[in-house]
Amino acid sequence: MAAWFWTFLFYSFGGYLLEKGFARATQADNQTRKGLLLLPLCPVYGLALTAVLALPLPWRRFPWVLLSGAVVTTAVEYGYHWACDRFLAVRFWDYSGLRGNLQGRICLPFTLAWGALTAAALWLFQPLLERLIPLIPPPLTFAAVLIFTADAVCSIRYLALTHDVGGLRLRSLRREK
Repeated sequence: MAAWFWTFLFYSFGGYLLEKGFARATQADNQTRKGLLLLPLCPVYGLALTAVLALPLPWRRFPWVLLSGAVVTTAVEYGYHWACDRFLAVRFWDYSGLRGNLQGRICLPFTLAWGALTAAALWLFQPLLERLIPLIPPPLTFAAVLIFTADAVCSIRYLALTHDVGGLRLRSLRREK
């Protein structure tokens, strides 16, 4: 169970870094894309890669990983977007301006990118993670679960009350005081 949690955290953090890099590279208006109040995590990435890792092993091997990675991560992306929209009235992203989008939640260009990113993650990072995660002491896992849970609960509550994803920045919270 701890392995799933650390895998989720690692890929959520990797997604956060990817989002920051993408926002800088494209000079996007929204330079701070996060999913939690304090921790630098984008949970949709952690959920998506964890879902891919739950697939049978043949679907995680080349060439199937390109297709299964694209389909599974896109399905998770759609579900995550739908749930945030439906239950919290927030949208972390909107692909409405891109061709091949479905309700602004998913789009063909990013579906193709997710397939390639999934393959890269499984080939480059997953073998290292599988060696490192067993070395993490249980008390550290327990502490990380507590911190993540507290941040997730506070973040969800904040979003449910304010519907403001831009407020998920410490800088924004300091200005509101």
